[in-house]
Amino acid sequence: MNNSLISCDRKIVWIDFLKNSDNLIPLKYAVRINPEVLPESSSPELVIQYIDIGSVQSTGDISEINQLNFAEAPSRARRKLSKGNTLVSTVRTYLKAITYIEKNTPNLIASTGFAVLVPHEKVLHEKYLYYWMRSSFVIDEICARSVGVSYPATNATEIGSIPIPIIPLEQQCLIAQFLDRKTAAIDALIAKKQRLIELLEEKRSALINQAVTKGLDLAVRMKDSGIPWVGEIPEHWSLLKLKRSCKKITDGEHISPDCLDEGVPLLSAKDVGDRTINYKVEKFLSLDDALQSRKRCNPECGDVLMVSRGATIGRVALVEDQTIFCLMGSVILLKPGKGLDSLFLYFLLKNTTLKQELLLTSASSAQQAIYLVDIADLYIQLPSQEEQKKISEYLNTMELSTNRAIHLIKSQIEKLQEYRQSLITAAVTGKLPIPD
Repeated sequence: MNNSLISCDRKIVWIDFLKNSDNLIPLKYAVRINPEVLPESSSPELVIQYIDIGSVQSTGDISEINQLNFAEAPSRARRKLSKGNTLVSTVRTYLKAITYIEKNTPNLIASTGFAVLVPHEKVLHEKYLYYWMRSSFVIDEICARSVGVSYPATNATEIGSIPIPIIPLEQQCLIAQFLDRKTAAIDALIAKKQRLIELLEEKRSALINQAVTKGLDLAVRMKDSGIPWVGEIPEHWSLLKLKRSCKKITDGEHISPDCLDEGVPLLSAKDVGDRTINYKVEKFLSLDDALQSRKRCNPECGDVLMVSRGATIGRVALVEDQTIFCLMGSVILLKPGKGLDSLFLYFLLKNTTLKQELLLTSASSAQQAIYLVDIADLYIQLPSQEEQKKISEYLNTMELSTNRAIHLIKSQIEKLQEYRQSLITAAVTGKLPIPD
């Protein structure tokens, strides 16, 4: 792991802390590491509760515990867990997957990608140990001891050699209780802000759904569209297939081309954000290959992109600048025709009912995907160009305002998370007075 990734100032403070602390011992003398293992001879019918690396968030929360029979569990499902254990990821250490087991759960098992730390009761308070491992200094130290670029990893021996200050158990307990209270209060505030983001996103979706399917005039007369999932539409609106309103519906490269370190950006599904497009990619095409690719798929300003497969399937973005780029096959390109406003098309494709219909159409396939033939044959509701403009302008103002509010709240959450982390680090290193 590149040590330059670690804050230079923080590294200096860490070195200074190590020099001036006379109560440090290697972690291996204060804990047992990976003491219990699920044997290979376990019954195939044994039901286990499994925690993988991806199940532990950088915040320390466990997002998912999978229930599996031993027979179908991955071979890495071997570390036995009990209440009071601390889990430290030894692979992909940049993810900061460090968590604490709050309660006893029968047959709770972790991946061998974790080191399980069990404190010696007469030496370490279990929650103090957890907070020490979550301090910025220790996280930096774990990353510094990791080897590899794309998949950095360390091992139990390296974890065991990390120093830990041994202070009286009573003091450890006070620090742990203090941090429990403080972090719980911060987490509650973060949860409220995250809920506010959810409400803003729900309101944004509801306004988009209403405007692109019913229009802005709530008093307008409606008619039956004749299509169950569409329902009623304004009487003066048209209903036609998307392929009749677009000049082109296509997708990007299905065979991975020869890529370069610079050139014309090659975008995949992960580069398509919610409205936004990320051009800071890792893959590029030569000018000749890009020209060849763009003969079939030539994204331009005013076009709309939709992710056709993967975790973000259905996500929609609008090309709003003149950047020249190419697409992989995981992204669909839609070029609006003469009678279709590009911004209206963008909002139309964000309609959650339309997305659900597209996904239902592809549900019978082995891999869920949005196929060109399905999206081309999709019926859309189309008002006049003048009304499209009015709806687009209204929704554009609303979305930009909502996005700004969400961005502000996310910034506040980041600051709270940073404060939470600095509080933990200050408390366990004695930089913060702890009330009795």
